[in-house]
Amino acid sequence: MLLDRLKSLLQDPPPGMAFEISEAGIAAARIGSRAELGFQPLKPGTVSVSPIHQNVTDPEAFAQAVRALAGTQAARKRKEVALILPDFSSRLAVLDFDSFPSEPKEQLALVKFRLKRSVPFDVESAAVGYWPQAGADQRVDVVTVVTPLEIIARYEAPFRAAGMHPGLVTMSALAALELAPEKGLTAVAKLTGRALSVLVRDKATLKLARCVELPSTDLDDVAAVLIPTFVYVEDNLGGRAEKLELCGFGARMDEAARRFADELSVEVEPLRSPLGSPGENNAGLLGYLRSIAKNN
Repeated sequence: MLLDRLKSLLQDPPPGMAFEISEAGIAAARIGSRAELGFQPLKPGTVSVSPIHQNVTDPEAFAQAVRALAGTQAARKRKEVALILPDFSSRLAVLDFDSFPSEPKEQLALVKFRLKRSVPFDVESAAVGYWPQAGADQRVDVVTVVTPLEIIARYEAPFRAAGMHPGLVTMSALAALELAPEKGLTAVAKLTGRALSVLVRDKATLKLARCVELPSTDLDDVAAVLIPTFVYVEDNLGGRAEKLELCGFGARMDEAARRFADELSVEVEPLRSPLGSPGENNAGLLGYLRSIAKNN
């Protein structure tokens, strides 16, 4: 299964709440026998997502939104919550290695060395998560997520002030991937604002991941990313992608599905969840809830 570390965390009792942050607002779920979903809009400019500058630009407005969803926790014991960050606040990649050391310190050093050449910030002052995936011929594909520590700290601060502990912090695209089928060579294109995340998976193994900021949300700009990505997949992953799952296209979903099915010669479907239609601001949250349902 993808991201064994995340799976192992999900086998423990789930947290009381989970939150997904976007520029538009905070999606939340109270987790129990039946998830209770909510959404608190943020005024424009409260959050400005980027991997290279501070994201929470109005801390007080952001804290007010957190309190509106969760309230101040009076309990002595801090409550565990899951926090799902915007895709473009981090750098997500799949690094391939001919071999990968078994010692965690050596693994981390090797991952950081590779990342230093490709991220626009100091890796040594960032949080780095990585998950090795066994490949063919002893090759190892390593899923990596790297986020500046200051960005994470600002996102976490109002939750901690309200008596909550973000025991699990992940990014939206990885959580949303739980909603996609684990069969064949498939791609997921997730649009949130002008940030487009594209993930390609061969059965349960994540083979390619990228998140780019588009000039606009016009479908021409989306196609300008998807077309070369599909060419790369065919040239480097041993075949054509069999299916494309779309998320975050809203009222343009049908138009986008028709266009990309024609231009990419691939079956196109919207990403789906048992709890409703995943959108640009809650797909990660719905994917996380799906993981809990499958693992508990």
